[in-house]
This record gives sequence, C-alpha cells and structure tokens, in this order.
Amino acid sequence: MTELKGALIGCGFFAINQMHAWRDVEGAYIVAICDRDPERLKTVGDQFGIERRYSDAEAMFADGGFDFVDIATTVESHRALVEMAARNRVPAICQKPFAKTLSDAKAMVEACRKAGVALMVHENFRWQTPIQAVRKALETGAIGTPFWGRFSFRSGYDVFSGQPYLAEGERFIIEDLGIHTLDIARYILGDVSALTARTRRVNPRIRGEDVATILLDHENGATSVVDVSYATKLSKEPFPETLMELDGSEGTIRLTQGYRLEVNNAQGTTIADVSPKLLSWASRPWHNIQESVYAIQQHWVDQLRRGAEHSTSGADNLKTFALVEAAYDSAAQGKTIDVGAMLR
Repeated sequence: MTELKGALIGCGFFAINQMHAWRDVEGAYIVAICDRDPERLKTVGDQFGIERRYSDAEAMFADGGFDFVDIATTVESHRALVEMAARNRVPAICQKPFAKTLSDAKAMVEACRKAGVALMVHENFRWQTPIQAVRKALETGAIGTPFWGRFSFRSGYDVFSGQPYLAEGERFIIEDLGIHTLDIARYILGDVSALTARTRRVNPRIRGEDVATILLDHENGATSVVDVSYATKLSKEPFPETLMELDGSEGTIRLTQGYRLEVNNAQGTTIADVSPKLLSWASRPWHNIQESVYAIQQHWVDQLRRGAEHSTSGADNLKTFALVEAAYDSAAQGKTIDVGAMLR
C-alpha cells in the first residue's frame, strides 16, 4: 500500500518525540509542519528535513497534500483544530488532554463522526510495554477475575524545568498525569460507574494540585485506587514508571519499580523483566514514554489503513476525559460522582 502522508501542528516540547517516532513508523511519514513560533518551526523543520512549513493551520489545510494531521498543540486550540480537520475531511490525532471541557470533547467527536473521518487521542501510556504485559497476563486468565487494583505514579521529578507552563495552570496533576493513569485503570479493569477524589497542593510554587487520590468503582464490580503525586521524594526515583497491583480470584499481579512483573497463582510465581526498548533516538528515563509514542503512532497508521477503530479513539477517550472532570468535581464538592450521568 502507498505510504500515508501526515502533517504536524505544534512543534513544542513533546512534539519532538512524535517527529522522531514518525521516522520509525512503517507506512507513514510527515510532509508538512505548522507552528505560530517561527523559531520552533525552523528548528523542527531543519532537524527533520521538512520543507513545507506553515505559521497558519488554515493555509496548510488549504494547500492539502496530506492524509492525516497530528495535532500536538496545547489544549486551548484542540477543538478549533480538530473541527478544522473535520471540515477538510482529514483524519486527526489529537494530543491529550483532549479538550478544555467534556462538552467540547463531545462536540469534537461528533464533528469527526459527521465528517466520516477517524479521530484518535494521543493517549500513549496504555501502549507502554509494561502496561501491555499486564493486560496480556490478565487476558490469559493468570489471576482469574480481578476484583481490586491500584495504579500508582508517585515521583519527585522536576517536570516544571522542561514544561514551566505546568506550574501556571489552576489544574495540574489530574489533567496532566492523572489522565494517563485513569486511562490505564479503564484499560485494565474496565469502564467506571462512580468516582471519589481528594487532591492537595504541596509545592507552594505552583498553582494547581500536585497530589491526587482517586477511588474508582468499575462497572464490572471491581474497585481500584489511582494515586498520583509529584511531591513524593523517594530514595530511588521511579519516574516515569506507573506501578500496579492487581488482586484476582485466582492470584495476584504486581508491576514494581524497575519494570519487574510478578504473577502469583496456584501454579507458582513467575517474574519477568518487562522493560521498554531504548529506541535509537530515546533517552533514559523518558524511554518508556518515548517507546509508547512510537507504538501508538504505528497503531494509528495500521488501523487507518485497515479502516478499523483505534484503541484510543475520540469516542473511547470521552470515557477517560469524563473521569478527569469527575475527579475535579468530586474533590471540589467532597462527594462521589456518578460518571455515567456525565456521559449521557
């Protein structure tokens, strides 16, 4: 099949990973880039040899010549750009968080549905090698029916040095990191019916919350805890690992620091190293995330060429985005939130 041509909008901090990954992906490549900052546009264009460069997305769509668009901008511009892609009948990948509000996200999904084009959210954490290994262990029935889980990302890593804007928003850890961890919880234990959350700001130099603890009631009866923190100082920094505990009717799964996967059941205990690959352009400790960027972009191309639904489609991500909104509502109101009601 002919390779797909893509365009990238947004040449900021994280987009560099996406551009590296597009070089490795089979079946697609980037032919045009767009950014309002001429310096970033030149830097990325020169680094990756992209001749078509735009400061205006409308102008890029008017020129056309690409089969999909990868939107790697900040959240404020997502709805306008996704709807622009829909108007131009161009399939779109949208960076997380999907939108500013759940109503915006619903409108974006509906716009692409009406236009008949694919929409996928760049929710890459579920594509990490250790997360995929846990999912595969569950699918084999290794621990029977899971009834309890914990999904934990606790770190003291200075994320603000590379992304200083994270310190400026009224919302921080749930919107930026918890969204990934909540998506993993959905991916592993299924959709959520109700949620209770508590948040706290420990770092006085930021505006938003940097600690959150969230209790999830899953539709299948399982219960889980999602706990995220950027205020946790450990003797060995685990960034950027998501740790996991699962209890099932026939055994347990533990994903611990250092990408160690332990499965315990009646047959005994098996221990596996589920470390991510260190891609040629990746660097530690980011390589876990960087590998998942490549994996989700390969998934996008494969499914787009098949005309098949994407794992993190816009419609699927509404369910994750609703958990983010519910978590903030719960923390503000001090009560449990009916997640299903938010999606109706």
